[in-house]
Amino acid sequence: MNLLQIHEPGQTPLPHEGGAAVGIDLGTTHSVVAVAQDSTATVLRDICGGALVPSVVYYGKGEPQVGKAARTRLQEGESNVVVSIKRLMGRSRKDAESLGFADILAADDGGMVRLNVGGRVLTPVEVSADILRHVKHLAETALGEDVTQAVITVPAYFDDAARQATKDAAQLAGLQVLRLINEPTAAALAYGLDSGAEGIYAVYDLGGGTFDVSILKLEKGVFQVLSTGGDIALGGDDFDRAIARIVTRQDAIPGALLAHARAVKEQLSIAGEAMLEWGGKSHRVTGAQLEDIMMPYIKKTLAICAAALEDARLVPSDIQGVVLVGGSTRAPYVRAQVEKFFGKPPLADINPDEVVAVGAAIQAEGLTRGSDNLLLDVVPLSLGLETMGGLVEKIIHRNTPIPVAAKQSFTTYKDGQNGMIVHVVQGEREMVDQNRSLARFELGGIPALPAGIARVEMTFEVDADGLLSVSACEETTGVEQSVSVKPSYGLQEGEIEQMLLDSMQHAREDITLRLLREAAMEAGRSIEEVKSALAQDADLLESGEKEAISRQMQVLEVAAQGQDRDDIDAQVERLHSVTRPFAERRMDRAIQSALKGAHIDDAANS
Repeated sequence: MNLLQIHEPGQTPLPHEGGAAVGIDLGTTHSVVAVAQDSTATVLRDICGGALVPSVVYYGKGEPQVGKAARTRLQEGESNVVVSIKRLMGRSRKDAESLGFADILAADDGGMVRLNVGGRVLTPVEVSADILRHVKHLAETALGEDVTQAVITVPAYFDDAARQATKDAAQLAGLQVLRLINEPTAAALAYGLDSGAEGIYAVYDLGGGTFDVSILKLEKGVFQVLSTGGDIALGGDDFDRAIARIVTRQDAIPGALLAHARAVKEQLSIAGEAMLEWGGKSHRVTGAQLEDIMMPYIKKTLAICAAALEDARLVPSDIQGVVLVGGSTRAPYVRAQVEKFFGKPPLADINPDEVVAVGAAIQAEGLTRGSDNLLLDVVPLSLGLETMGGLVEKIIHRNTPIPVAAKQSFTTYKDGQNGMIVHVVQGEREMVDQNRSLARFELGGIPALPAGIARVEMTFEVDADGLLSVSACEETTGVEQSVSVKPSYGLQEGEIEQMLLDSMQHAREDITLRLLREAAMEAGRSIEEVKSALAQDADLLESGEKEAISRQMQVLEVAAQGQDRDDIDAQVERLHSVTRPFAERRMDRAIQSALKGAHIDDAANS
């Protein structure tokens, strides 16, 4: 398969439209904005000197309150406050219920998740847009000019739906998205340009709502992602909920209690104990308790790190350095476990809360003013098509650098077939029903030709933001159809990780099943071809041939329904053997027909 790099990010400056271009880390717990000049980034701060904007929105009677004011409302026990909205970007209603949003979900209309907050029905896109408007205003106040463009970071394991939701939120906030880049890649960009680092690095990104690890090769300004791993529903929020459950067993934990739990967690990063005030009582929480709470989550992140290293065919000792990203990595226990796993102290030269925004700002400068750095992110899961028999043909494989385009030709299965359903899927398994369905569309107008003659070229393109578009073109007529893949919601909790795990655990049985299905399809094709030949040239059959061929077709049909691939192959070969004399007579007739009336010299020269 030929993979075509369609353009190189960072090489051609995008148009600068009269406003500043910034980098935004739109985080689960906090958001940060930065601007870069001459490859040096500055984190922008509010009038009080704060860089971290709480990703919290309060919906009262007037305009929404965002940031510190909204967090104060939350701590005071106000109910119309939305936190951790990033966890719902591109997600389903079922996900929202499992992630603690059940008490504010609006009626289900079968579409995007909607929240009922303060008498308003809001989507995660709208809430995120309010956060981005606030961040945009902060940047404009700090810079003294309009901010119109931004590079926005997303978790590496955000799927198409979550990435598209992020772009939609930015558009609502009045921002042109220059590029969506993965958070670990942004962190590597910051470290690579700041420290002149080269070699193979791991980026361990534990934020409020997501965990990502990326293994990157840094060399002369080129940042190539070798492999990625992650969990789209694992982060500091889980620690907060676990701390809160020290004082409550409710399924729906009040936002005010979560705010107090988060403050306790932050205090325990610098002190041996802290007091959790709730319900008129004080509860002592120790650093040892926090470590016990964190332990199962951190073990899970390290297992994901091990898998990412295996994908890159590396071991921990091959890693030159480990970059920490996300506020949750401030916890001494997290840093100690990361150091133990990789065998070296993690890098902490840049504030882990700010490093992602720094990298995004540097990329924003590169895209608007030109830059020598080149980012090569990757496709997290394979993308492909359903083919006959429910099989998956992978067009773009996981860990392929993006942006990328890939083309592959397909053909018709039946004589006279004039249409084709294109079913786009995502995953690592061999059968369609074991993967995730992304989109379907129909390509009509295919010439009614014999099976296998028509040629349909399929093109998959993944842009620099990780968004997929698929097109199909029938080469004879030029008939074309295309679709931008925008699923209505994203992968469910842990689904990406589970898809990868399943593909490894079931690899042998998947291949066996695929080979069996392919053998059955070959049997079907052979039977159809013989039936077509009999319908056209039955007069060429000799005594007893029709009965022998019919019996063998019946035997093959039975074999194709079974589970013995070797038997199917043997019976296909037996059918070919039984029909060979008939096929030879058909070939002789075709040659005679072609030569009929032609001069012998013409035939010799043809």
